[in-house]
Amino acid sequence: MVAVAAFTSGAAATALAGPAGPSAAPHAADIPAGPAGPGGRTAAAGPASPANPAGPAGATGPVGLISPVTTARNGVVLLAAARTPRQIARRMLPKFHWSVAKQFRYLNWLWQRESGWNKYAYNPYSGAYGIPQALPGSKMASAGPNWRSNASTQIRWGLRYIRARYGSPRRAWNHSQATGWY
Repeated sequence: MVAVAAFTSGAAATALAGPAGPSAAPHAADIPAGPAGPGGRTAAAGPASPANPAGPAGATGPVGLISPVTTARNGVVLLAAARTPRQIARRMLPKFHWSVAKQFRYLNWLWQRESGWNKYAYNPYSGAYGIPQALPGSKMASAGPNWRSNASTQIRWGLRYIRARYGSPRRAWNHSQATGWY
């Protein structure tokens, strides 16, 4: 699936195009479009010019979520949106032999409660870190060296943990409901 965001006149629009054409996008909230400032610039783009409507070369959107792909007519900048942690998890579930339709809702509830799907989430009381709230966070290094800042690495580790300890996101959620932790 390709996500495209267009910024023009301070308004943001997001369109999703999948294999069957435009999608109704039940998960469109998962796609970070980013704020558009005056003249259609993203907040981090800097001054715009007719030759470079997005601002300085190499400028990306807020927190590096989006990067310029091409410029269409009338100075509209088309941007490709990065995958959100929820989208990454949806794509990983089948690799663990879990049905997205049957298991994602439980994973979503679990990690929404644990971290709000924030890859930088830190619990100062326990020291738990990341989307799955690994304790200690350095455990996630087994899934990749970039565990502190990479949502894919954190999700991979979290799904491995759930599979080994509970068997499925549904069972992990049920345990969390009963005990307050997983």
